[in-house]
Formats: sequence, structure tokens, C-alpha cells
Amino acid sequence: MNTIGVLIIILFVLMLLVGHMQGLKVFIGLLLNFAAIFVLIVLINWQFNVYIITGIMSLIILAVAIYLGADNSEVTNNAFKTSVIVVAILMIIAVIMQYFGQFQGFTTENSEELEGLSLTVGIHFGDVAIAVMLLSVLGAVAEAAMAIVADLNEVLERTPEMTSSSLYGHAKIIGGQILGTAINTLFFGVLGSNLPLIIWFVRLKYPIAMFINAKLLATEVVTMLLGMLGILLSIWVASWLVVRDNVRQQKVGIRHERDI
Repeated sequence: MNTIGVLIIILFVLMLLVGHMQGLKVFIGLLLNFAAIFVLIVLINWQFNVYIITGIMSLIILAVAIYLGADNSEVTNNAFKTSVIVVAILMIIAVIMQYFGQFQGFTTENSEELEGLSLTVGIHFGDVAIAVMLLSVLGAVAEAAMAIVADLNEVLERTPEMTSSSLYGHAKIIGGQILGTAINTLFFGVLGSNLPLIIWFVRLKYPIAMFINAKLLATEVVTMLLGMLGILLSIWVASWLVVRDNVRQQKVGIRHERDI
């Protein structure tokens, strides 16, 4: 058994110990999402439309991650709606950024690994780059949406008569806390994964212009910025959806009292 297998077993055991049945559901969700990504790779290789396939698989991955991650249907429904709206916006932004940035393809740093291999694989790597950027931010978007919706629902359970302005105030406070931790997670994740590359650039005395325009690093930075934007949009959209549902429920309650 290799190291990855041992780590998977440790993860499974810890998820069972901490989350019990909920941990088991989340672990099954991880396996399903891994299978979805594998299917996505196969379909792209079969020349299916990358945008359509990425959109469908993103919906599947979000649904699995959100609905297997919590039991409260009201929380999961709002979190899923938020994630779908935000991912649709991010897909448009990713297309625009890819058009101007041209992040697709392989870099000069990959030339040694690709030596002797054919690069005529018949796939538009610009579309693949968009799919990679979009898939990379799904987890951050779903996590932020679930966190803000769950916290606001707890606030409403304690004070169901809260006004929209007060709820927006709580959303701003909770969103600020989520935003800080989530963005730091993204930033240090990208920094940690690219630290050897950054050290290599520094040791080779890359000029600042080449350092900034290096395709490997630029792609990671753009993906990180997309993730940060996705977290911010998730907080805004989720807050709006929760406030809207609360206003509707209060109106229904007033009408019901009048009918009685």
C-alpha cells in the first residue's frame, strides 16, 4: 500500500470518528466528485463541448458537495442556488480573463517533461484552461455559501422576527469573518504549492517582468483571484437569498394571522 492509500484510510477513519454518519456521507461525496472529474476528463478527451460539459459537471459536483454536507434542506437549497449563480458569473469572467491572458498550453518550464511527446492532441487548451480555473474555485464557492447560509439561518432561528436591515447587518459581520479566513486559505494554499517555483525563479534571477508574466505562476494567481471573487460573491448572493426568503416567510405569516 502506498502513501496515498494510507492517507485516504486515515482520512476515512477520522471523518467517521468526528462526523459519524455525516462524515461517511461527506467521504462518499468526495469519491463521487472524484468520479465526476474523471468523467469530465474522459468527455473532454472525446471532443465534447468543454463549456457544456464543465457546466454540467460543476452542477453535479456542487450538488454532491452541498447536499451530502448538511441535512437542513433550507440551508442546502439556498447554498446550492448561491453556488450556481456565482459559478455562472465566474465562468463568464474566466472566459474573459482567458481571452486576454492566454493562459492555455504548456510553459517553457514543462519542456523537459514533454520532450519526445507529441503536442498535437487535438484539444483546444484555452477551453481546458477555463475548465481548470472553474473547477478550482468550486470548493471555495460551496464552502462560503454553506457557511454564510447556515450562520444566518441560526440567527433567524433565535430571532425569527428580525428585520431585513438587521439581518443584512449580521450578514455583513458573519461575511467579514468568513471572507478573511477563506481568502487566507486560498492565498497560502497557492503560495505553498508554488513556493518551489518561486524559489527557482528567484535563484535564476528572473527579472520582475518575466516573473510576473510567467505562465505557470500567472495561471495560479488568476485562479486564486477567481476564488477570492467567488467567495465575495457567494457572501453577497447568499445574504440576499436568505433575506428574501425571510421576508417572504414573514409576509406569509402576516397573511395567515389575518386570515385567522
